[in-house]
Amino acid sequence: MAQNKLWSRRACLVGLGAFTLVACNNGLGTNATDALEGRVNATLNELFATYPNARPLVENAQGVLVMPVMTQAGFGVGGAYGEGALRVQGRTVDYYSAAQASVGFQAGARQFAHVLVFQTEQALADFRAAPGWVAGAGAFYALPKEGMAYGTDTVTRGHPVVAMIFGQTGVMAGAAIEGTKYTRIIPSALPGQ
Repeated sequence: MAQNKLWSRRACLVGLGAFTLVACNNGLGTNATDALEGRVNATLNELFATYPNARPLVENAQGVLVMPVMTQAGFGVGGAYGEGALRVQGRTVDYYSAAQASVGFQAGARQFAHVLVFQTEQALADFRAAPGWVAGAGAFYALPKEGMAYGTDTVTRGHPVVAMIFGQTGVMAGAAIEGTKYTRIIPSALPGQ
């Protein structure tokens, strides 16, 4: 009997060790960055094709965080997750994850893309210096459903951070990123590779 318990403990420890090694996968041995870069490029192309007035806003920004796919699901308690790239002067300088948790009346699932446009050097510096930047009252939401043509109005240009949400699919009420936490990462293996 004692031998059987010892074997169970060893199996448990071996299993826990294997799980830890798998969980520590940092994506360095995968093509995760190439896949993510492709998704970021496609997302920017979709943004510019759908909302051409967004191009000058993005091109004149100090930095742009592009989150190609945020997947959100919930039934009472919900969450969302995505990975993206921060570009400065058109070049990727870092990769970020975005995570959001929510509680309340909600049911369904959806996917959407979003872009954060940092219009001032200070806003970009604050984002990059934070160990986990949280989207909140400092971001202005430019929503096409409200009739705003991205980048063409003085309201949009007057805010240090502009959030653009688009490409929504799924069955759930409107997407929002308030309360989303952004953290610098090494991209993990992406689904569908």
